[in-house]
Amino acid sequence: MRSRSSRKSVTLILGACATAALLAACASTPSTGPMSFFITSAGSGKGADLGGLAGADAQCQKLAGAAGAGGKTWRAYLSVPPTFPAGTNPGVPAVNARDRIGKGPWYNAKGQLIASDVDNLHSANGINKATALDERGNPIKGRGDNPNEHDILTGSRADGTAFAPQTDTTCSAWTKSGPDGSAVVGHHDLNGPMPENWARSWNFSHQSAGCSQEALVKTGGAGRFYCFAVQ
Repeated sequence: MRSRSSRKSVTLILGACATAALLAACASTPSTGPMSFFITSAGSGKGADLGGLAGADAQCQKLAGAAGAGGKTWRAYLSVPPTFPAGTNPGVPAVNARDRIGKGPWYNAKGQLIASDVDNLHSANGINKATALDERGNPIKGRGDNPNEHDILTGSRADGTAFAPQTDTTCSAWTKSGPDGSAVVGHHDLNGPMPENWARSWNFSHQSAGCSQEALVKTGGAGRFYCFAVQ
């Protein structure tokens, strides 16, 4: 009979390799490994103003270093829409979160498999409340906890790509902390007020009420974001 820990490992692997098309790739992916994924234990303290992508990446690197995993290059899972400054043609292209984080595989702070590769991450990954841990291996509060902090900043669509620039979905490319503007968030606990897919999405659930810390808290967040090691 399998031990409880063995059954748990199998469950995690199947959660990240849940479709037949992914089983072949997952078969060669170790079920455990060093930490290469986490949710930040704290945000910037300035709402959705993360200091842009560079500031968010630096936060990932700092937290990973404090947890003993600073020997890797860490990137924030954040998208930025294209921009069209006056006089430019065709403008500045979008930055897609899925293109910033390497090829995988990724493991949480307890060594549990999160996703074997980028396609697996955006189809049938192992992210849920039990596995989406911070860099110290601590769980993040979700829906039903006090306070609820399941809103994770992404600015991304379900496939990990940026939105069109007509609506602010990244609080001005992660530089705004006032009451105006908005940012798209996901639910790390895959739990929301409705049973629809948007409420159960880890990276594309809804927009925040604003860009300030107070606005992020209002919709169930704390300014946290996902970090991935480029590997």
